[in-house]
Amino acid sequence: MACVISAISSNSGKTLLSLLLISWLKSINKTVQTFKAGPDYLDTQQLTAASNKACRNLDLILSGESWVKENFNHFGGLTDFSFVEGVMGLFDGIGSSSKGSTAELAKVLNLPIILIVDARGKAASLAALIKGFKEHDKELKIAGVVLNNVQSTRHEQILLEVLNQINVKSLGSLPSCKDLHLPVRHLGLAPAHEILDLEIKVRKWASIAKDYLDLESFKNLLSAPKSNNKSINFLPKKQSESIHPIAIAEDDAFHFRYQETKELLEENGMPTITWKPLENEQIPKEARGLIIPGGFPEHHANQLSNSTISLNSIKRFSQKFPIYAECGGMMLLGKSIFDFEGREHSMAGVLPFKAKKGNLKIGYREAISKNKSPITTPGKKLIGHEFHRWEIINGNYDSKINCLWDIKGWNIDIKNEGFCNHLIHASWIHLHWASSPLILENWKRSVINYA
Repeated sequence: MACVISAISSNSGKTLLSLLLISWLKSINKTVQTFKAGPDYLDTQQLTAASNKACRNLDLILSGESWVKENFNHFGGLTDFSFVEGVMGLFDGIGSSSKGSTAELAKVLNLPIILIVDARGKAASLAALIKGFKEHDKELKIAGVVLNNVQSTRHEQILLEVLNQINVKSLGSLPSCKDLHLPVRHLGLAPAHEILDLEIKVRKWASIAKDYLDLESFKNLLSAPKSNNKSINFLPKKQSESIHPIAIAEDDAFHFRYQETKELLEENGMPTITWKPLENEQIPKEARGLIIPGGFPEHHANQLSNSTISLNSIKRFSQKFPIYAECGGMMLLGKSIFDFEGREHSMAGVLPFKAKKGNLKIGYREAISKNKSPITTPGKKLIGHEFHRWEIINGNYDSKINCLWDIKGWNIDIKNEGFCNHLIHASWIHLHWASSPLILENWKRSVINYA
């Protein structure tokens, strides 16, 4: 019943193998539901674009075991095939533990694991590496190995002999070639909209899969779980007599968003409207709430700064209706953004800070609210995820803008974070709305109150 694609470490080829399998299944007219372990946005975009079906995140830390099981069994059972792409290395979780790791997810879902291994510079040492992973946690079932970046026919022969000696099944050997190169950015893979000629690539990937992977074995390993034909009962769904449209920023600058967020809004009387600040659009007049997700505003800072219609509409909107802004979305609300070259670009000026490039901040965060915002109240605890390189400078709180919450994470001290008032929630922290019903309930109440 399905499988988990994992690796020894990050950047080994998990997404590459996922894309090859999706492309092959499309070439034989089969549907596939993909899932991504953890809080990732960029990998999910690529899998969604290739499969034409929304990839869904399965995150044990953000969502909990019951929610993860329910979503996997429901959505995974609606297609011909299904699989989960892991996160980082197989055992990598919070800090030095395996909590929230791909290994933990595989055990919760009772799925076998496919390891993809970067074979560059490896020969007999591959045996020690794979045996170590097999013996580290004997509750896990490693069903086979895919070798990536195999340098030659001779290199492949050596590696296959090594796997045979330790009785581990080879599921394929991928060569090192330009057709298997995936472009990257400073936070991981490039966004899906930057992939040029995707359909051409999908056809090439399908051909490569047929030439280099053991597809007969993969047919069994990708078989979908049995559908329970039940709707997800972990999502609040309350009938509303009135309709309150919500604008969501969606363009090349803002696109870090979970699939469930839109579904939740639309099922609860809040139909979504796409708003493109990069195209200098005014926030739709019918909108009664605004969501600005994360993304890469720093790559588009000059264009955003020149989108004065968009920026001015944010200022006006912020005085009347609720705004929820995450990470890059929060940066848009600030005074300015410094781009990669250190040039300063004006933003909406709703919040009192500037943003410039800093050190990478990454990890799960526990956030305890200090003040009211459109989605939380004082004393409430939420779990989210932080992942960014830009940092706030010259940020101050005043009579109009409060500190949102105290956050803490592995090996970091408690600190103030975020900005809020009764109409604004802005933070570096990404939240998974579907797994925290209070977020939606508070948001809906805020929208109705100010509509």
